[in-house]
Amino acid sequence: MVAFWCGSSLSSVNYFLQVVVYCPFTGIEQTFPCGKWLDEKEGDGLIERELYEMVSLRHKRQKKHPWSLWIWTSDLPSAGTDADISFQVYGDKGKSDEIRLDNKSDNFEQGQIDKFIVELPDLGKLTKLRIWHEKRSTFAGWHLSKVTLIKTLTKEKYTFPCERWLDINEDDNEVVRELPATGDLIDEPLPLIKYRVTVCTGNVGGSGTDASVFLNLIGEQGDTGERQLINCKNNANKFEKGNFDEFIVEAVNLGPIRRLRIGHNGKGRGCGWYLGKVTVREEGQAEAHAVEFPCNRWLDRYEDDGHIVRELVPFEDGQRLYNISYHIAVKTGEVAGGSSDSNVFVKLYGEKGDSSKTMLVVSSNDLGNYFESGRVDIFTVETYDIGQINRLIIGHTNNGMNAGWFLDSVQIMVPIHGKNYMFPSHRWLCKDKADGKTEVEIYPSEIVDLELLINYEITVITGDVMFAGTNANVFIQIYGDKGKTEVITLQSRSNNYERNTTEIFKIEAKDVGKVFKIRIGHDGSGTGSGWFLESVDVKHLIMALVPKEKKKEDKKKKKKKKKEEEEEDVEEEMQEVVLTYHFPCSRWLAGGEEDGELVVELLPEDEEDLEANTYEVCVFTGDMLGAGTDANVYINIYGENGDTGERSLRNSDNLNKFERGQEDVFIVTGVDLGPLKKLRIRHDNSKSFSSWYLDRVEIVDTKDDTVYFFPCNRWLAVDEDDGQIARELVPVDEAFMRRDEEEGTGATLGLEQKSMSTTYTIKIKTGEKKYAGTDANVFAILFGENDDTGIINLKACKNYKNKFEQGMINEFTVEAVDLGDLQKLRIGHDNSGSSPGWFLDWVEIDAPSQGQKMRFPCGRWLDKGEDDGAIVRDLNPAELQTELYTPFVPYEIKIFSTDVFCAGTDADVFIVLYGQNGLCTQQKHLCVNKRERRMYFERGAEDMFIVELEDVGDLLEKIRIGHDNRGTNPGWHLDRVEIRRQLRKGKGSETTIFPCECWLAKSEDDGETVRELVPSSVITEKLMRDGTLKTTEIDVEDALEIHMYKVSVRTGDMYGAGTDANVFLTIYGDLGDTGERKLAKSENNKNKFERGEVDRFDIEAVDLGQVFKIYIRHDNSMIGADWYLDQVEVLDVETEEVYMFLCERWLSTKKEDKQIDRIFYVKGYEGERNTDQYFQKISQTKQGLDKNANKKKKKKKVAVADEGPIIPYHFTLSTGTDHDATTTARVYVIVIGPNDIETDRLWLDLPEGKKSFAAGSMDHFLCYGTDVGEIKRVELGHNGVTPESCWLVDELSVAVPTKGIMYIFPCKCWLAKDRGDGLTARLFNVLDSTTINIIRKVVYSATVVTGDVQYAGTDTNIFLTVCGANGSTEEMLLPKNGDRFERDQEDTFVLEIDDIAPLKKIRIRIDGTGSRPDWFLDRILIRNLTTEEEYLFTYENWLSSTKGPKRIKVCELPAVVDDEEMVEKTTYVIQVQTSDLAGAGTDTNVFLIMFGEFGDTRTLPLKESSNRNKFERKAKDVFRFPDMLSLGELSKVRVWHDNKGPAAAWHLDYIDVKDEVMDQTFRFPCNRWLAKSEDDGQIMRELACANNDTVDLSDKTKYEIATTTANTSDASTTENAWILLEGRKARSKEFVLENKKKKFLRGATDVFEFSSKHVGNVVSVCIGHITKDGKKVKKEAFWHVLEVVVTEMELGNKYFFHCDAQIPLTAKKDNFLTFECYKSVESFASKVRNLVPVKYEVIVITSDVKGAGTDSNVSITIYGVNGDSGKRELRKKFRNLFERGHTDAFVLEMLELGDLLRVKVEHDGSSPNGGWLLECVEVTNTATSVTTIFPCGKWLDSSKADGQIQRVLYPKY
Repeated sequence: MVAFWCGSSLSSVNYFLQVVVYCPFTGIEQTFPCGKWLDEKEGDGLIERELYEMVSLRHKRQKKHPWSLWIWTSDLPSAGTDADISFQVYGDKGKSDEIRLDNKSDNFEQGQIDKFIVELPDLGKLTKLRIWHEKRSTFAGWHLSKVTLIKTLTKEKYTFPCERWLDINEDDNEVVRELPATGDLIDEPLPLIKYRVTVCTGNVGGSGTDASVFLNLIGEQGDTGERQLINCKNNANKFEKGNFDEFIVEAVNLGPIRRLRIGHNGKGRGCGWYLGKVTVREEGQAEAHAVEFPCNRWLDRYEDDGHIVRELVPFEDGQRLYNISYHIAVKTGEVAGGSSDSNVFVKLYGEKGDSSKTMLVVSSNDLGNYFESGRVDIFTVETYDIGQINRLIIGHTNNGMNAGWFLDSVQIMVPIHGKNYMFPSHRWLCKDKADGKTEVEIYPSEIVDLELLINYEITVITGDVMFAGTNANVFIQIYGDKGKTEVITLQSRSNNYERNTTEIFKIEAKDVGKVFKIRIGHDGSGTGSGWFLESVDVKHLIMALVPKEKKKEDKKKKKKKKKEEEEEDVEEEMQEVVLTYHFPCSRWLAGGEEDGELVVELLPEDEEDLEANTYEVCVFTGDMLGAGTDANVYINIYGENGDTGERSLRNSDNLNKFERGQEDVFIVTGVDLGPLKKLRIRHDNSKSFSSWYLDRVEIVDTKDDTVYFFPCNRWLAVDEDDGQIARELVPVDEAFMRRDEEEGTGATLGLEQKSMSTTYTIKIKTGEKKYAGTDANVFAILFGENDDTGIINLKACKNYKNKFEQGMINEFTVEAVDLGDLQKLRIGHDNSGSSPGWFLDWVEIDAPSQGQKMRFPCGRWLDKGEDDGAIVRDLNPAELQTELYTPFVPYEIKIFSTDVFCAGTDADVFIVLYGQNGLCTQQKHLCVNKRERRMYFERGAEDMFIVELEDVGDLLEKIRIGHDNRGTNPGWHLDRVEIRRQLRKGKGSETTIFPCECWLAKSEDDGETVRELVPSSVITEKLMRDGTLKTTEIDVEDALEIHMYKVSVRTGDMYGAGTDANVFLTIYGDLGDTGERKLAKSENNKNKFERGEVDRFDIEAVDLGQVFKIYIRHDNSMIGADWYLDQVEVLDVETEEVYMFLCERWLSTKKEDKQIDRIFYVKGYEGERNTDQYFQKISQTKQGLDKNANKKKKKKKVAVADEGPIIPYHFTLSTGTDHDATTTARVYVIVIGPNDIETDRLWLDLPEGKKSFAAGSMDHFLCYGTDVGEIKRVELGHNGVTPESCWLVDELSVAVPTKGIMYIFPCKCWLAKDRGDGLTARLFNVLDSTTINIIRKVVYSATVVTGDVQYAGTDTNIFLTVCGANGSTEEMLLPKNGDRFERDQEDTFVLEIDDIAPLKKIRIRIDGTGSRPDWFLDRILIRNLTTEEEYLFTYENWLSSTKGPKRIKVCELPAVVDDEEMVEKTTYVIQVQTSDLAGAGTDTNVFLIMFGEFGDTRTLPLKESSNRNKFERKAKDVFRFPDMLSLGELSKVRVWHDNKGPAAAWHLDYIDVKDEVMDQTFRFPCNRWLAKSEDDGQIMRELACANNDTVDLSDKTKYEIATTTANTSDASTTENAWILLEGRKARSKEFVLENKKKKFLRGATDVFEFSSKHVGNVVSVCIGHITKDGKKVKKEAFWHVLEVVVTEMELGNKYFFHCDAQIPLTAKKDNFLTFECYKSVESFASKVRNLVPVKYEVIVITSDVKGAGTDSNVSITIYGVNGDSGKRELRKKFRNLFERGHTDAFVLEMLELGDLLRVKVEHDGSSPNGGWLLECVEVTNTATSVTTIFPCGKWLDSSKADGQIQRVLYPKY
């Protein structure tokens, strides 16, 4: 906790969002949310608050310890300095950051000691300190005597002596000193060493520099820090071309120098610098001991990779491989003034070290002006492997006109580690804003896995021949035994590939294992594109055993060594070494040279396994109109040893290539591919006549003379077929090709091709932003685990002509072979067109054959002028948005239209396939658009379609085929249908033939446009081992028969029942269904479906078997569309079976549930209907299914409680009120218990009609999940990953009714990628929540049986109240859920009922609303799902105000258990005595409710009295209520009137109630006014029964103790136990439970009694286990007690203690366990005893927010352990109540409620401004002065939050 207060300043306004406390010593950062004013004039006026930590936001930061830093300046003339001093400390565990000591006061003066407190991380034993200043002016010199560091906590002391100048004019002219540590903890200080550094500038033109150069030497024992190379020892003009410049760097011993960092500041006109090498040696050592660091690279923004700082290693070979690239994407916030002109720097910290501070001066994406608002700048930092990044520091130097900068986020991609780090910031780095800081330390919020890559170094040598160089774009692809890399462009900022030059590139690519070939080429762009390539080297690092480095030995000792010692094995160790592959080439890659190829495949030198091969590619263009193409065609051939890469088919044996019916032959040369697997062929659609019909491709492997056949027979055209201009083809056996040639047809092997390929449907969503659409050409590449698709030009959209417009979803089809599981998607455009910029929202890829639909979110611009300027993006699938389903299989469907006059059709033809047991596919439309409909199904035509549909099994039982009867000539004569599928085992196929030979036409035959066909024969083709094709044909003998079904439809006989709409029917049987049939022509009525009429229709269909269900709907057309359907009768003419469907429902958009389609089950149906959510979850758990197909990925193994019970969880989510707080993402919750036991991901799906979690809304959800025990944490998240899916969560509440507990988590955080900490999921600790005790519930199933009586069903609201021995529930609405409560129907659903068992009775009430307000209730069966107890409630009558003998809308039913009624019926005689006072009588309507042992009566209106004029002065009115369920002993009555009439005031004397069966009268004295103008103004009174005896509990009472021993093998004991009761009033003595007659046996329950003083409500028990004789315990023993039940005998109150613990045996009573009461049951007698009149003060506080007040009528109901108050209006005369910020107090008199449990506050919404923001309610019992606070903080408003105008509030203790 922190206390926070604010002075009452008049000028300042103080609103605190949160307080963050960071303790460097522990490294813990704690957050204390506030979100309230500290202002006397705002909010609640408080200026002091106590804040409590939100544990979920606790973070671990770097630990730091306080140190005292003392700096002694020497007592010499001019020894002081005005410069700012910086220092850095080194220890054996690492080093500190650079720390600046500002010299703002008079520090560092002559002879002065300056003392500072600094914080340092744990560095272990300190080794050295480096201290410096940066002023190189004349008077900045400083003479330092020494530095002392003392650790504040442990008093460790280190001294760092110096006694030297830090001055450019003194000593060695240096301003930096390294000081070795000395002191008691240092055995021997490290020596100071001078390192002679020689910097060699290259001999390349312009290689010198005038910039300031710095150097950092890095050794095994530390580094020198960055040293400015100013004092050159041998040259006045440094770093000139060809110079060897020498410098002395003094430092504490670094050990062996492993690497160095050198760079310059990039300033000056000629700042570019070509560095040859750097050599380092200790001063005085020979040149032979110098360590050489080769470079031979530019440090120039405009050359090479643009870096001006490099880290060098002492290796010539593969030096670029030793550094790791950290790609840093810096996003500047899109806020006003967020851009910066300052110099930005970054420093990365990893588990192995840090990167040094790096200035971000050269961007990889070259946006020109860096750090502009809303832009993303990408920089690459090359350094050694620092391990997993744990934090970074980023900031700027505060230079420039607009230095202030709003940093949104930093993202660091490290492909070599396969990691992507997210660092959220969302803050100003500005001297004038926020906290004034210009640098910030950020910790990663999320670490995402990326594809793991490795470093390759590519050396490309251009030949030394005339015109050998090229200006084209060069690319390379590397192949190895683990796969291949992507095609990678080799380019830099320099002018590459000039004659006789060597270019070295470092690339990051997939680890392909052992490299066996490369493909290198260029795109032929630019002038002089021809290129003579000499050779290529590919290098990468591997781990290998190398000789261990030995220490240097004296030469004399070496000579004395014997030969045997020299021959001993050399010690080896694993190290990284460079593996080099050399690829000689020495050939032209030019269109006009040699073979004209621009691409070449190269084998490594000395490769023996592979050799070059030549493939003869024969391309056959189809022989049909327009089949040829003028476009450029490309091919890629795949084999077992890789692929050829995409090659242009340019040089054919024909001058004009790819003409109709022509064969073109091409030669493709490459490395031998082995057996061919597939090929990809495409064209670029670049010419006016680009459409191409490809017949087939044949490839001859000239090496072994093998021919491969690749049939196609499809268009590659934007406007033909499926619009694809690329096809992937697989080879087929020659036998299949020969078969088709013999039959005289082309190769029709589309099924084989389809089954070996995957069809992807790609949906692309363009964003909703302004100017989001693009005119550019969009392309995509799909990457799978095995391969990629190559470039797919997205030309042919299936649904829009103008593609990629704002908000549009475009659909495309792509086919590919053997990609494997999709891993990523690359999508981009060519930046062409007038408006190329594109905002891509997401891409969805559906692969039916894989049963997978994946979403690839983007949410970013692909625009040169937006974001990071990229126009190509790599997208990864969102795991939580992936949908899994049963994979589809391919079918080849051939449709044969008959050769008769007008047999063809232009209609839309569809087909459905059926397997066994009614398993069927979806309805598939065979044509995509109008053009195809006009082209197919012509007279005498044979049309083939290859489609992917659900797998219906091996046996096709029937098909349904039809059309929509649209188009110019819709009538169609179908001859037959042939459906071919591949065999599941072996090569071959099976063709099923379905003859038809009839019309599908309105004007022909029987007018049907849909036919069901059964198979006549099956043809099987199987490829034998000898290569021949075996064909067999079998006739189908047991095919299903065609049946005629006569359907009789009865329209109801009531007003408006008929319809003029079109009606459609589907009949379902166990063998299949009819499909939807239009009920077009009634046999007996011209005008169909009129009121009271029966219409008959004939439906011809294949045998359905046993009919069990129908689906019927209408299209809501015409004026009188509403329809009341009475019943449907289906007669199977062949079997003469009749199926009756009792409907009796409206199909109307205005009545009932406004549905125009319904499902009805056959009369007497006992199968499953609409299953309740609870039972669905139970079913999924048993089957091990996850409904969402998205289990949470577990980083560690967790104990999932699969076998635990399923319980309900109630979630309430409040969304923040910010304008962009809304999300449309799918939200989930995971509940986590002890030991990380957790539920599945529970999806919180919004109800139908609601599309988002809207700002300011409150949403409620009920989910069923595993019982995880005591909740420890809750994870809340969503599946959105784009910026548009951001969500501001205000509050989450989790209620567990079965445990009687609710947790309220104050979230107030963003779940968004670009807000807050960048997380879309968050873990909330239960310690952060407010825990509230709610009413404990028990889960019951309720089976409601509606009677089999005409019009028995209803759509009215049905309410249920359950009464038990321990109380009553509130009235519950039984959900209709579509089809419940219909005639002759059983509906089972789950109810959560208060723990009041055993149940005694229920009350059922209907409110008479709806289109069918009457209901015939047969019975209700309620079953406890835990104990399996069943209660039967039988009625068998109407609940109706117009039907049945009683004409009632409410009934009470007794529970029947084992044929015995739990409550008997009685007659109550109520005598009401009005007082003998002036004006005591009343003319108003009086009502009464009686309360007793078995619940209460309903509201009883006191209407029919023995007196004509009721409730007159001094009169006694008698009312009889016969046939009521007995309440047993009565406890109280509630009496009130409605205050209507001229004389409403009433003075009631008493009420007598006689139970005639019990023959007992209960008196309820009153003697009070019920009047607005008298007494306390109340018109409702609660009267306690005067009959009940009082029990004196001041003396002793008896307690019964029931102990249950666990049922485990070692649970029992032979010794004694003892117990002590802790009550609210007192504590009992220790009572020994003597073990006589074999008590405490395994699984047994033992009962004991003892007397004690009354302790009040028992809250806990202490249980011990002692020896009988008091002797010491020899052997450890336990008693395993499961449960203890304590019963107070006088009143009968029970207290339950769940123990389940082992009690250790002891000799004394000093060792025991304490258990708290988890459940108590108060007896009726106890409750009655407390019923005395009490006044309660109710204080209502309205929030101080605009619009918070209300003018509506407010009422309250208070609930306690003794019952409730009834609904009480909160009114006061002449007061404007419930105004904004007001507190209103009311006094209500009622019978003592006991401990308050909850209150219900509501208003009637009667005022125009009915909305009300209630802050809280306080209820004070004036008798006990106990105040209970019920916080709210929620709107009661029909247009805000959840739209509720009532709230149930629970107490906050």
